[in-house]
This record gives sequence, structure tokens and C-alpha cells, in this order.
Amino acid sequence: MRRIYGLSFMATSHSASVRVYTNKSNCKLGKEFKCLDDAVTLFHQMVRMKPLPSVVDFSKLFKNMVSMKHYSASLSLFREMQKLGIPISDFILNIMTNSYCLMHRVDCAFSMLPIYLKNGIPFNTVTFNTLIRGLFAEKKFKDAVELFKKLVREKICEPDEVMYATVMNGLSKRGHTQKTLSLLRLMEQGNTKPDVYIYNIVIDSLCKDGNLDGAITLLNEMKQRGIPPNIVTYSSLIDGLCKLGQWRKVKILFSEMVNHNIYPGVRSFNILTDGLCKEGKVKDAEEIMKHMVGKGVEPNIITYNAIMHGYCLRGQLDRARIIFDSLVDKGIEPNSFSYNILINGYCKKRKLAEAMQLFCEISQKGSKPDIVTYNTILQGLFEVGRTDDAKKFFGEMLSSGTVPDLCTHHTLLDGYFKYGLVEEAMSLFNKLVGKKENIDIISYNIIINGLCKNGELDKAHAIFEKIYSMGLLPDARTYNTMITGFCLKGLLDEAKDMLRKMEDNGCFPDNVTYNVVVQGFLRCNKISEMTSFMKEIAGRGFSFDATTTSFLINVIRDNPSVLEIIPELQLENKK
Repeated sequence: MRRIYGLSFMATSHSASVRVYTNKSNCKLGKEFKCLDDAVTLFHQMVRMKPLPSVVDFSKLFKNMVSMKHYSASLSLFREMQKLGIPISDFILNIMTNSYCLMHRVDCAFSMLPIYLKNGIPFNTVTFNTLIRGLFAEKKFKDAVELFKKLVREKICEPDEVMYATVMNGLSKRGHTQKTLSLLRLMEQGNTKPDVYIYNIVIDSLCKDGNLDGAITLLNEMKQRGIPPNIVTYSSLIDGLCKLGQWRKVKILFSEMVNHNIYPGVRSFNILTDGLCKEGKVKDAEEIMKHMVGKGVEPNIITYNAIMHGYCLRGQLDRARIIFDSLVDKGIEPNSFSYNILINGYCKKRKLAEAMQLFCEISQKGSKPDIVTYNTILQGLFEVGRTDDAKKFFGEMLSSGTVPDLCTHHTLLDGYFKYGLVEEAMSLFNKLVGKKENIDIISYNIIINGLCKNGELDKAHAIFEKIYSMGLLPDARTYNTMITGFCLKGLLDEAKDMLRKMEDNGCFPDNVTYNVVVQGFLRCNKISEMTSFMKEIAGRGFSFDATTTSFLINVIRDNPSVLEIIPELQLENKK
């Protein structure tokens, strides 16, 4: 027998009968309780009654306690109930199993199974649905799938729609779309047939994978099987199509929804509005919003935020501000996203005065700017060269109790290096390393790039060598930055060594890498070495970028004979 969480499932558990208790009490047990103390008091009153209240009454008590999230207390009372020898039911055991799962103690939930066996109560689909859901909640995906397979293989219980949905939901959230689809096909062949909810899970998973053709094929299969799609089905498809910019198909689906008397709610309209705005089709999005109102669907803050974001992306800040100012008249309170969208728009246009005015307005309205707001303003200040104001603003941010995140540190480091404040940048970097703060490879890329651009190539190389000891791996940008640094200094041998190291460590050079090296050869007028290098990288998809072309033109102007090798090089690269 296979064992899961230390328990073997016995075939005899199928034939066990459920104990049904019908003891009735004339006492009033239906009174509502509003706190844990009331529930505990009621429980102790119940266990002293003669005759005892029915098992249904105890079930109701525990169900109410769990709905109030008193999981631990309900388990404690259940154990007391066991000690007193008070009869229990499958419903009570399922409540206790669920309590453990909701506490993220699925291991303890499995310890409930022997209690079923001891009391002659068979396991049912509710029991296993709860356990599978608990395993997925704790990210124990393999265990969840293994348990499901065991139930089917050993015929411990027949999976119902809920169990299939639980497993398929768990798989799709993990990105296992094909496994989810395979499970749907298995379900279609079994006794439990998929409903619209099951199809929606698979369609949504396919849409998130960008496989819209597969999702639409499944939609057509649903219709052929007589399962009408609902608003959730169409919302997933419209969201996926919007992200791919397939507006013709979006229009067809919208018309199809209306023809089937499925009227989109605000969520569906928001998906479409957001997609149009991100494509720059703000006017179309506003038409959709008018259509919403015409259908009796009131736009919400998400709708207006999408429209504002669309105008900001187009640089039409005046239009975005009009939308923002109109919110109060419509009885809608702007949220942090509303402020951040507009503040970011002003910062991108270098209108820091307007951005700061909005920033101050947040506090005046009794709210608190979030980390995104602070990061946006901070970046905006660096963009216009106001480094002293940026330092001061960062200090105010710390004083407010707002904790900097990775984006904050990236903005500061990049800003310091951009304006030659190398000491400030390195001081911050060393402080972060000393405190063992969360530093990623992007942080190192900023440091290495900043040092190289400020003439500190040796220091940049020394930090590059420490990356592995920090448990990080250099990416293409890290290598490209170092190679660029060496090439700018004319250290072509070191640049080629770094290129070899890059390849040896499984980080494949890209077109940027090759162009940087070729530019190095051209800058040092080492044409023969460049020719040899280009023959070496033939077939790797290399092509001259604008900067390399410009260098090449200058070299040809001084040395026309170089022109003779260009056709040969191009031919080699096409092979």
C-alpha cells in the first residue's frame, strides 16, 4: 500500500457506515454569538445538557466558529468533545480537517483521517477536496497531484466537479496549462462531465499562456457540447486578445456576448478599456466608457485610472488631469494608483512642480504616499538633475517611516553615478552589502556600469569578481558592461577574455556584445583582428548597429581599402 503523510488508505473504509445521531434538546441553541468567548460558553453549556444536543447542533457551532476564523479554538473544543465521548459526524470531521488546512497545517489535517476510521465514518469527496486544496495552498503541488492520482487509481472515491476544479486550478496557477488541458480531456471521457466552470479554468490558463487559438477552439468545443459560455469565459478571452492587440476578434466576441444576452459587467469593460489605453487607443476607450454608461454599468476608479494612464502614455497630461479632477464630482475618491499615474506622467514630462503639488495633496487628504509614489518623485528629481533635492526627499521618505525597496536603491545608485557622485553611490552600496540588504544582479549592473562610466574600471572589475560569492549570476548586461569598459580603454585582450568567460558560464553573447567588441577593434584601428573576429562569429546572427556603422564609415573614410573586406564579411555572416 502506498502511503501519503504516513497513512495507508484501506479498502475497508468504503463499507463503513455513517453514524447518524438524532438526539434532540429542548434548550435554545440557535442563539447567535458574536465573539469567541460566547462560542466557548455555549459549547460548555451544550456538553452539560441532558440529553445532549444533536450532532447537528455541534456542527452548527463549529461551522460558525470557523466562519469567524477561530480555527485553533474550534480544534481545541473538538478535542474536548472527543475526550467526553460525545458522538461526532463526517460533517464535524470535515470542518476540523478544513480548520487545519486554513491554518496552513495540512500535515495535521492528514492526522484527522485515522479518526474517521476509528469512528467508522467513511472518507468522502469533501474530505479529499479539502486536503487537496490545502496541499495546493501550501504549494505542495506534487503531493496534491499524487493524492488525486491515488484516489482515482485505487478507487478510494469518485472525483466530483469540485475536486477536478481544485486540481486544475492548482495546476493552471503553477503554469501547467497542458496538464490542465489533459485533465479536462480525461474528465470528458469519465462519469463526471466538465461544466462551464471547468472549461473556464482551462480557457483562462490558455489565454494567460498567450495561446488564444487554443482557447477559442475550446470555446467552440463548449458550444458544440451544449455548454454555453458565461461572462467569465468571455472576460478571459477578451483580456487575452486585448494583450495581443487583436481588436477585430475582441469586437466579434463582444458582439457575440450581447447576442447571447450576456451583458458585460464593469470588470469586462475595464479589461477592454485598459487594453485599448495601453495600445494608445484612448478615444476608443472613452467610447467604450460611454457605452458602459448607456448599458447602465457605472465606470469605477479602475476605469478612470486606465483612461488617465492612456492619456499619460500619449503625453496628453491636460486630458489626464481633467479626468482626475472630474472624479470628485462623480463621487469617486482617487486612490494611490490614480495619484501615481498622474505623478509619473508629470515626472516623465519633467513637470516636477505639478508632481510635487499632487504628492503634497495625498498627505493633505489624510492618506500616506506609498513606496511607488516616493520612487517616482525620486526618479523625477534625478532626471532633471536636482540631486540635492533628491537626497533631501529620500531623507524625508525615511523620516516618514516608508521602507525603501529595491527600486528605491536602484534609483539612488543610478542617479548618483549619472551625476558623478561616485562616493555617495559606493557609500550606499557598501551600506546595503554590510546590512545584507536585498541586492540583486540589477544593483550590481548599475554599480559596474556607473564605475566604468566614471573611469573606475579596476574597481568595476573587482566588484564583478565578487558577484559569484554573493550568490548571484552575471547576466548578459553585466558581461556587456564589462566588455564595453575594457573596449573603451583599448584593452581588447581583456574584452575577449571576458567574452570567453561569458560563453563558458552559459551566458550567450547577443548582438550588443558583438557590436561592442567590433567597435573596440574599429576604435583601435585593428582591422585585421576585427576581420578574424567576425569570421569567428559567422552564423550567430550578428548585424551592424547604428553606432558600429558610424564607426565603420569613419574608418573607411580614412582607409578606403577596408571597404574591400565588407562584402566578404557579410557573406561569411550569412553562411
